[in-house]
Amino acid sequence: MALLRFVLNIIWLVVAGFWLAVGYAFAGVLCCVLIVTIPFGVASFRMANYALWPFGRDLVRRPGAGTASTVGNVIWIIVAGWWLAIGHIVTAAGLAVTIVGIPMAWASVKMIPVALAPFGNEIVPSDSRRTGWGI
Repeated sequence: MALLRFVLNIIWLVVAGFWLAVGYAFAGVLCCVLIVTIPFGVASFRMANYALWPFGRDLVRRPGAGTASTVGNVIWIIVAGWWLAIGHIVTAAGLAVTIVGIPMAWASVKMIPVALAPFGNEIVPSDSRRTGWGI
């Protein structure tokens, strides 16, 4: 299973992960330049890391995330989240054209929630007992 995840991550990195990570990094740099939005930049860099290597990791809701996370997510959607979500949708549509690309298209779709709402979520390793593609 670990070998399959590794191979899928390498293929993902070549066909989509690098460019999606660049999009997240661009949003992060833009947010860090505007000093007030540095927390948004940090969240964007975290998501760039996830976009580079998604197989074998999951997005889970962080316990204790409250009103500040909700407010941050609303601001994030307005500023950058919808652009990044559109990038994931377009990427998934392009990848789903081939049979080999279907698992990678699913990984791109799996990233839409974190693209729209990065606050109050965390990226954790997948449970080793999971079956399927490990995404």
